[in-house]
Amino acid sequence: MTIIDSLPDARADVPAAETFSDLGLPPSICTLLTKSGILAPFPIQVAVIPDVLAGLDVCGRAPTGSGKTLGFGLPMVSRLADARRRRPVALVLAPTRELAEQISVELTPYARALGHQVAAVYGGVGYRDQRKALDNGVELLVACPGRLEDLLQMGALTLDEVTTVVIDEADQMADMGFLPAVRRLVEATHSSRQVLLFSATLDGPVAKLIKDFQHDPARHEVGERGPDITSARHLFWSIDRTKRTDHVADIVRATGSSVVFTRTRHGADRLAKQLAKVGVRAEAIHGGRSQSQRDRALEAFKGGRTSALVATDVAARGVHVDDVASVVHFDPPADSSTYLHRSGRTARAGATGIVVSLLDSSMTKDAKKMQRDIGLDVRIAAPDHAELGAIARNSPAATSGSTAAAPVRQERPAPTPHSQSGDASTGETGTVKFFNSSKGYGFITRPDGADLFVHFSNIDVTGFKSLDEGQPVRFAVRAGKRGPEAFAVTPA
Repeated sequence: MTIIDSLPDARADVPAAETFSDLGLPPSICTLLTKSGILAPFPIQVAVIPDVLAGLDVCGRAPTGSGKTLGFGLPMVSRLADARRRRPVALVLAPTRELAEQISVELTPYARALGHQVAAVYGGVGYRDQRKALDNGVELLVACPGRLEDLLQMGALTLDEVTTVVIDEADQMADMGFLPAVRRLVEATHSSRQVLLFSATLDGPVAKLIKDFQHDPARHEVGERGPDITSARHLFWSIDRTKRTDHVADIVRATGSSVVFTRTRHGADRLAKQLAKVGVRAEAIHGGRSQSQRDRALEAFKGGRTSALVATDVAARGVHVDDVASVVHFDPPADSSTYLHRSGRTARAGATGIVVSLLDSSMTKDAKKMQRDIGLDVRIAAPDHAELGAIARNSPAATSGSTAAAPVRQERPAPTPHSQSGDASTGETGTVKFFNSSKGYGFITRPDGADLFVHFSNIDVTGFKSLDEGQPVRFAVRAGKRGPEAFAVTPA
């Protein structure tokens, strides 16, 4: 059994085989990885890939963002070399349609490089396109349990030639009540199947699944038991409940891409609309929206066209987006487990992140208890936007790649540094030329016609929350690392 306790520093503890070629993957796959900018495997990939290639059953405990999709996907695709076209021979079961689609997108380039087809089937959309894809021939099928059972009952496919089954996010499958369907589907596959199971936890009902469907599995565990929260900075703010939307807007402006959690679908819709009204680009994602609406919201967020994704807990399961700067608990989580899963949307794959909980006075006691349960010791304090801005400016993004869709991720330059050094002049007035509320920066035109950079963190938030074009302002000037900048900005 491989156990790697600290994900960011785990490379020192894994075997010497540090390239994908060393792990036994075919040259065509290694070449495509290199072209995609993915040069070195993550610890879970180093541990899992050789065992999957050898045909062993594998159970893995790995946190979100650890690279497990390529860990099981690359060797599984490599073993499709002798597959007979038109019939699924490999099956990946995922708890949500978003995760199923993401897995499909991530693995498709590698399957196609070997001449194989991938399809994803999930609910919330019509059957026609999915049945057409199956009719055209699919070797690797990614599916949500409910839709796959529907298609089996329709006679659209059979699973008797499936020799490799992946059960991804098994703990979420259990939480969402999908394990009975998972059991039926696995039993419908070939009797000599290879079963790969991945989960944030390997106890309880997941342990029973391992016992019933895996034979002497290789066991690999990466990271702390349960979601890793140590890479994120956790803030607990005591706030006036009526000001929550303002605080969320400020957090998004200061940090960038944010996932904001609400308790209800209606709450998500309402908050997204309120954020839009104050200039923050936001999209809601929840089970009440159509699949196309959810897809558009997710793609807009991934592409940077939306700064905030406002989500319910169920909808956010399986939504894995790299480089999320912050998570905001707009409504408190139901329990410590939910806090961990929500907070795991940021600080993924070796990155850092910020988690902010918005608490009114009635929530303080429960928040302190939750902190004790998960090993946090964070003071519950009034909002400190200056502190938030400083943290955001010093939070690097993820470093190396676990997805195929993007080149290797270098450390993201922090937003423009606002140096405290240098002489500061005071008492100037000017006019706001431009201010991007979603990005948190803009320019002020000085009386001599020169433009002066201003960052959100340098606005005196006791005075106001944002800047409007043409607004007269008073400010001081100091030397920043990229030239003069305005600070202590207030209405004139």
